[in-house]
Amino acid sequence: MAHLNKIALNSPSRQRPSELETDISKALYDLESNIPDMKSALRPLQFVSARELEVGHGKKAIVIFVPVPLLPGFHKVQQRLTRELEKKFSDRHVLLLASRRILPKPRRSNRSRTSQTQKRPHSRTLTAVHDAILADVVYPVEIVGKRVRTREDGSKVTKVVLDEKERGGVDWRLDTYAEVYRRLTGKGVGFEFPLGGGAEY
Repeated sequence: MAHLNKIALNSPSRQRPSELETDISKALYDLESNIPDMKSALRPLQFVSARELEVGHGKKAIVIFVPVPLLPGFHKVQQRLTRELEKKFSDRHVLLLASRRILPKPRRSNRSRTSQTQKRPHSRTLTAVHDAILADVVYPVEIVGKRVRTREDGSKVTKVVLDEKERGGVDWRLDTYAEVYRRLTGKGVGFEFPLGGGAEY
């Protein structure tokens, strides 16, 4: 049961992990135990929960949600960790995202116009959380441009321009990125690379 220590102590999944979360905790514990040069980096890392999402064409992706304070630690080993996890969970892409919470807009009390509520941190607004999810989804690729297009039916889709230097490493994952983002936020997104390397956005 030592592998359950890879699930954050304050997570509901710690007491009742799903089969997927159990498998992920075992995989992380195995990597920590069996790969010496990853041991010190993985030892303090834990995750909150995990979900398996359909991403189209019969494919699935595993999204692992991690505590926000631990995200930089995951980033240090993310590329190798992702490769190792995808070996264990074959035919599925693995994404690491911070577990963020959106707070509703504070409402003024009907009883008193002078009623004061605690100011909502910008990082907890819907826009900020959705932007952070987008950055997490494509990490370590840098977003170099973004624009919103309105379709004829009035729906909107965000076009995200990614750093050309990373094209070869992620172009085959872009459909997964787009579908995971849509499933988590309800927003359509398309990824592309700069045309000719000199376009401005």
